[in-house]
Amino acid sequence: MLKRLRRAGNLFGIVGSPAGRTYDNMQAMNCIVTAGPTYEALDEVRRLINFSTGRLGSELATFLTEKGHNVTLLIGEHATWRGERKAAQVQTFSHTVTLLEKIRAAKNVQAVFHAAAVADFKFGKVWERSASGELIEIKARKIPTRSANLLAELVPTPKILPELRGCFPSAFLVGWKYELDGDKFGVLRKAAMQIEQNRTNACVANGAAYGRGFGVVSKAGDIEHCKTMEELFERLHALWAEPVRA
Repeated sequence: MLKRLRRAGNLFGIVGSPAGRTYDNMQAMNCIVTAGPTYEALDEVRRLINFSTGRLGSELATFLTEKGHNVTLLIGEHATWRGERKAAQVQTFSHTVTLLEKIRAAKNVQAVFHAAAVADFKFGKVWERSASGELIEIKARKIPTRSANLLAELVPTPKILPELRGCFPSAFLVGWKYELDGDKFGVLRKAAMQIEQNRTNACVANGAAYGRGFGVVSKAGDIEHCKTMEELFERLHALWAEPVRA
């Protein structure tokens, strides 16, 4: 698939509008949609969190529910989007580990749309520097504000996407690749790499590096541009339906 992307002499020539394929008569399936942010605690008062609102995942869950599917929406408890959430089940999560536990516990799942913005790091140890320059580790339920400059260790959190194929061997799996730096070709290439490395079926590219809208990269190497969330949802549903109908 990466070779196919590289061979695209004019990338923007193969990024077009969705083909308009819809499968409203697709058999109802069980699926998971993840949405919103995880957070990681510094102490019992402060935390590391991102700017995800949970809107896209919530609206995707509503779209799939209206298509007749049995949707479980896993949404971060600090998601700020207050729009409609249609789903058979709505469960909240806090930390990355909490979300991963809920995914692992799910049974009879035919698709996972992993749109949640998972924190890449959690806090490890925290130190303050003494007058002599020595680093002294701080252990407190609430780190005192009287402390001088602090040094905080950031430790990688568990990656959820690589776990999905092992949890759901035959499911339709979709990841997201949100990038701020680089260009459209770069983020599409990263999306293709994500599919290959994690054995997923599709990846949605977006963010400032991609530009307006969304780029949907399929396992086959096809790329389609979606101008709106509605177009994106229709495209993902069509990709999901294609192997089912084959």
